[in-house]
Order: sequence, then C-alpha cells, then structure tokens
Amino acid sequence: MSKPHMSKLTHFNQAGEAHMVDIAAKAETARRAVAAGRIVMQGQTLELIQQGKHKKGDVLGVARIAGIMATKRTADLVPMCHPLALTHVSVEFETDVAGAAIECTVTAETTGKTGVEMEALTGVQVTLLTIYDMCKAVDRGMVISDVRLLEKAGGKSGHWQRD
Repeated sequence: MSKPHMSKLTHFNQAGEAHMVDIAAKAETARRAVAAGRIVMQGQTLELIQQGKHKKGDVLGVARIAGIMATKRTADLVPMCHPLALTHVSVEFETDVAGAAIECTVTAETTGKTGVEMEALTGVQVTLLTIYDMCKAVDRGMVISDVRLLEKAGGKSGHWQRD
C-alpha cells in the first residue's frame, strides 16, 4: 500500500527556520473557506440560550459578532498568517436539541493571493469560546469539539471538500 503524497511544509525555509511564505508572485483569485465546530452543554443551558433568558443577553448574537471580529484579526493571532482584506464573513448556528449542542459554521471570503482557511477556523473557535464564556457561570462542563475545515475554494490548489 502506498503512502499518500505529503507536500513540503511551506512555513519553513531550507534551513528549517520558520518564515512567512512569499506570496508576491501568486495570482489574486476569489477565495472561500467554510469551517465548523460544535459546543455541547447541559440541556438547561441550551434552553436559556434559545429562550433568550440568559442574564448576559443574546448569547448567539454576541458570539456571532465575536466570530466575525476574530476572522478579521487572524493574522494577529496566528504568526505565519498574512493579513487579509476579507470581502465577506458569515457565522451561522444550528441547534441540536437532542444532543444539547450548537453547531457553528463560519464562511470567510476574499479576493487575494492566499486562502482564508485560517480565518474561517479562527472564527469558529472564537465564536464557540464566546458561547462558553457567556454561559460558564451556569455550565462549566461545556465541551468545544469537532472544529474542522469543511471546504475551501480558489487558488492554485483549487477546490477541496471534506468527505
């Protein structure tokens, strides 16, 4: 059985030192990435969020804004990310009542020389962390999990979608 092809890690130079990838010669293309993750909580916590009865206010509204802000600040948080001018960001929620969970999906878009996967993934993480922060007084046992890239489009490598 053959091993899958592994690309060279691009954030290291020939001497093995970390560096920011040079994207100067790359073409500007439309880029899009979709990432998702979930937070599992007690059923009572989910009810408070759904009914808007949480003492801190609109949990999902605040979390949505936090996620959008995080996508715009990704380069400040992840050392080798290029600062990007995002053209669109959306943060969507799906409630899983039976599983007492909220699924968050973030879509990030730009026209540029590098992809927006890290922005979408950062947006998901900060959105879920904001839900945790706003609800921790009533449920410290919440679990953030399954943060993953679902799809990316644009650039030299083209389209990729999780199976």
